[in-house]
Amino acid sequence: MNNRILVSACLLGQPVRYDGKAKTLLHPVLQQWQDEGRLIVVCPELAGGMSVPRPPAEIEGGQAGGNVLKGEARVMDTSGADVTDEFVAGARIALNVAQTQGCRFALLMEGSPSCGSQTIYDGSFTGHKHAGVGVTAALLRQNGIQVFSQHTIEDLEAALRLAD
Repeated sequence: MNNRILVSACLLGQPVRYDGKAKTLLHPVLQQWQDEGRLIVVCPELAGGMSVPRPPAEIEGGQAGGNVLKGEARVMDTSGADVTDEFVAGARIALNVAQTQGCRFALLMEGSPSCGSQTIYDGSFTGHKHAGVGVTAALLRQNGIQVFSQHTIEDLEAALRLAD
């Protein structure tokens, strides 16, 4: 029972999202993991130097995190600022924290341009999502860390049972 989980700070009630709010995930297994000392908390966007609140950001042109990491796409905010460097820096910091702390799993906020693991916004700032992963989720997966979202926490629970 020593498998640690990197977890998005917003899911644990920290008001770190772009709008200054949290997206607290109330789930009994999350509390159990916290009590067991498994959770390593990070907000990649704050780690990358962004503030709270901040303008919403999306990966341009219907691209995804892997494209950003290859330099093929940018992360832009609603003011038109290119915040790619901050997103990549935050992803690298999150990866370093995960590796240093022995995290083989991550529980990240779905939809986020950093943390989305199944769907992210399409870059049009119209509320439309598409299949894809955020910058941090992509980098973690590239480095062998299994990424889950608040919608797939039961899958994470099953993966942990197999790993323990």
